[in-house]
Amino acid sequence: MTLYLWFVFFLAVQVIHFLGTWKLYESAGRKRWEAAIPVYNAIVLMKIIGRPTWWTLLLFIPIINLIMFPVIWVETIRSFGKKTFLDTVLVIGTLGFYIFYLNYTQTLNYEADRNLSPDHKAADTISSLLFAVIVATIVHTYLIQPYTIPTSSLEKSLLVGDFLFVSKMNYGARVPMTTVAMPMVHDTIPLTKRKSYLTWPQLPYFRLPGLQTISRTDIVVFNWPADTVYKFRDRSGLRVDKPIDKKSNYVKRCVGIPGDSLSIKDGLVYINGKELILPERAKPQFSYNVVLDSKTPIDFEYLFKDMDITDGAGFLNQQTRDTLFISALTAAGAERLQHVPGITAVNRIISKNIEDGIFPHIGKWNRDNFGPIYIPQKGKTVALNLESLPFYKTIITDYEKKDLKVNGNEIRIDGKVATAYTFDQNYYWMMGDNRHNSEDSRYWGYVPENHIVGKPIFIWMSIDGINGSKSNWKVRWDRVFTTVSGEGQPQSYFKYFLIALAAFFVGEYFWKKRKSKKEL
Repeated sequence: MTLYLWFVFFLAVQVIHFLGTWKLYESAGRKRWEAAIPVYNAIVLMKIIGRPTWWTLLLFIPIINLIMFPVIWVETIRSFGKKTFLDTVLVIGTLGFYIFYLNYTQTLNYEADRNLSPDHKAADTISSLLFAVIVATIVHTYLIQPYTIPTSSLEKSLLVGDFLFVSKMNYGARVPMTTVAMPMVHDTIPLTKRKSYLTWPQLPYFRLPGLQTISRTDIVVFNWPADTVYKFRDRSGLRVDKPIDKKSNYVKRCVGIPGDSLSIKDGLVYINGKELILPERAKPQFSYNVVLDSKTPIDFEYLFKDMDITDGAGFLNQQTRDTLFISALTAAGAERLQHVPGITAVNRIISKNIEDGIFPHIGKWNRDNFGPIYIPQKGKTVALNLESLPFYKTIITDYEKKDLKVNGNEIRIDGKVATAYTFDQNYYWMMGDNRHNSEDSRYWGYVPENHIVGKPIFIWMSIDGINGSKSNWKVRWDRVFTTVSGEGQPQSYFKYFLIALAAFFVGEYFWKKRKSKKEL
């Protein structure tokens, strides 16, 4: 929905609210017109039902308001004596329109001093749960979101089985675009294959101010631009595109920011002609062919374990047994292999031939030799012709929703002949450190700014073997309570947390003991 349509929708809601509640306002000693003034009517309603004024803010926060509206409906009818279970079911089941019925057909007796405490333990429990869900949803949506690393694309920096806290505040929290959705779940209702959201209505993209901008080499969580629904199909069996904020969450390293010229030469990233220097914690990995001396036996199981080579990342040529293929190995690891008895050569595999599936899908580059390309910056203009169009076609049609038509050598955007294009938003280039085992921007292109979710900041738990049987799970204690970014190698703060926790409980014990003595 456009801003204009949202404005019309907002006015329609205000009209409906006025028509359904004006007699209630008068019965509560307020003026009829107070039910018609947007926002002010909500503030007055909070006074009528005896709830704090700040509840009004919750009515305008997407997702949170889906929880708050039923609460307000129930509180409203209870303020006028309708407290039975049937009344509660009717007002929620009719999406609040039961209030219309009461407004025009019932004698309204306003209870100004009604008891706001829950009538029984069940009501108190429900009230507490609703409050907990609201707080958790606000934290999840606007502050911190938990996230699990599912793949090895950032191996060594982030491991499969790392449980992260992702900060929404660093780059600015994105206000949910999908306004009708289950709180604290992503695209699927748990234990089902059903969507957790409705595709209508959609809010325009808006992001709150952030603490920082995305920098080169930052690890970033974002919605995968190429994602479409795998589990959900329409009645014809065709795939259905997800809303932006319901696309799958990916985590990669940002290697190119808006305005950069990026190229890849023999697997190394160059920005504006200079090699990109990665932070110390980054461990780029490539595939290697390791040539073996068949006369010298090697204990490969011990070798892989000692070098922390991921399970499945090393394969011995079973026919000749003279070559070992390792799909994910750091430069330091390759140097170490050079000195292992029985290994005669360690050769990094560098793609030379043109590969299918490489962006922009014109049969020109491969995963190790790519570019240069321009990373679009908001407000900047590029020349547009048949040669440059493949780089920006998806941006124009999918991300910035323009009508693109190509007729021979003529390009038209929104019906006008176009020889240049000005970008509406910023774009980023995301890649995995595990260069030959990462589906990233080399395959599907730019990441739009409106797809950015947040910045991983903290690993609170890490489990080795998370994708296997639970009996084989092992906690990586050295990774528990470690930061994702920062200088030097990661350091666990778990022991400090345990010390602080123990100090808290000991302090609480002595405080209670001292308090009880004073009371005596």
